Amino acid sequence: MANQKSKPTKDHSRFHGRRTFLKATAASVVLPYLIPASAMGKDGNTAPSNRIVMAGIGIGNMGRGDLGSFLGRGDVQYVAVCDVRKGARNGAMNRVNEKYSNKDCKVYNDFREIMVRDDIDAVHCATPDHWHAIIVIEACRNGKDIYCQKPETKTLREGKLMIGAARRYSRVVSGGSQRVLGDYRKTVDPCWNGDKGIIKSINVNVGPLPMDCNKKGEPIPEGFDWDRWLGPAPWAPYHPHRCSGSYSINGESWRSFRDYSGGGMTDWGAHHFGGATFAIDVRELEPEEVIFHNENGRKFATCRYPNGRLIHHNYPDRGNLEVEGTNEKGPSKPVPRYAGSGGIYGDFIDCVKTRRRPFRDIEYAVHTTTVCHLFLIAYELERSLKWDTVKQQFVNDDEANRLVDVARREPWVI
Repeated sequence: MANQKSKPTKDHSRFHGRRTFLKATAASVVLPYLIPASAMGKDGNTAPSNRIVMAGIGIGNMGRGDLGSFLGRGDVQYVAVCDVRKGARNGAMNRVNEKYSNKDCKVYNDFREIMVRDDIDAVHCATPDHWHAIIVIEACRNGKDIYCQKPETKTLREGKLMIGAARRYSRVVSGGSQRVLGDYRKTVDPCWNGDKGIIKSINVNVGPLPMDCNKKGEPIPEGFDWDRWLGPAPWAPYHPHRCSGSYSINGESWRSFRDYSGGGMTDWGAHHFGGATFAIDVRELEPEEVIFHNENGRKFATCRYPNGRLIHHNYPDRGNLEVEGTNEKGPSKPVPRYAGSGGIYGDFIDCVKTRRRPFRDIEYAVHTTTVCHLFLIAYELERSLKWDTVKQQFVNDDEANRLVDVARREPWVI
C-alpha cells in the first residue's frame, strides 16, 4: 500500500459532495424555478443525481481516448483530471469544460488529491505501467471503482495485491484491453462453439522483450513533474524517449524499457494473451509451469495450465492466435459479452451501477499479465520454471523468486 504519511488530508472546504450540493441548492430555492429538462433526466437524459461521477489519471495518448469515451456518456459526469504534465492536464480540463459549457473541471498533479474527494465514484487510469498497481490499490482503499489500462501489472507480485484490494473493499475493477472481445472473435467463437473440438494449445507471436534505458539526461521541460512521473521507478535523468507515450516499442518510448514496462511482451501481449486465454477458456487459471526452448538458437516458450492446455509464445511455424484442437465437433457454450452499451467502457459503467464483475475483471486481467511475466522471467533466466499458483512463487528457485517483484522508491511502496 502507498505510504499514508505522504497522503494529503481531506480539505472539506474544497471537496463538497455532489449530492450534498444538490440538496443544499434545492433547499435554498423558494421561488418558482425553471429547471432544464436535461437536469431532470427528461428527454432521454440522465439526471445528475444518477450519473457516475468520474475523474481521469494519466491523460496521455490512451488516456485522452479513455476520457473521450467516458465524457461522451450521458450517465457519466466528468469532474477532474490528473497528469504530471501541465499541458496535458490543462488540455483535458478545457475539453471537459467545453463539453459541459462550464469551468467546473478541476486539475491535479497528484492523483491522491482525486482519491480523497468524496464526490467521485470512479476513476480511469492510463499512466505508464509502473504506476498501475499503486493507483488501483489506492482507488480501492478510498472507495472508488477503477478502469485501468492494460497491462495491469508491472510484476507478478502486484497482481494478487490488486485482486485482493478489489475484493477486500468490494470495488469494481476493470482491465482495459478492448481487443480481447473486440478483435479476437474469429478465434474465440470457433473455440467456444465447439468447432475446434478438444483444445490442446494456442500460440501467440508478440515482442520484443524490454530493454535497459541508457539515454543521457536533457533539461526537464517546464511544467513537467519529472520526479512524480518516475514515482516508484528508479531515479533516472529526464530524456524525452524515456517518457514518450508513443505506441512504438523501438527504444523511443517508455513501453520499451524494463523500469516502466515489460516491452512488447506485456504491451501487445496483454491484448494477444488476453485473447488467447479467453479463446481456450483458461481465464480463471494461472499456468503452473513455463517451459523454455532453445532449438538451434531459436528461443521460444510454453506455459502449461493445470488442465493440460498450453499457451505457446513464438512457437516455430505457428501463426498468431493459431489454435490446435482435435477438430471434431465438441460441446458449445455461449460467449460472454459486455454488459450495458458502449463496448468495454459501457461494460465498466454498467458494472459500477449493478456491482457485478466486468468482462475484464481484474482477476482475468491479472491472469493474462501473469502469463506475460512468466515468459519474461523464463527468457531472462533461459530455463524452464515451475510456478506455485497458491504460494505465488517459483518452486525451489531463489533466483527466479527475486524477479517476482521490484524495489520501489519511497514513498511509493505496496
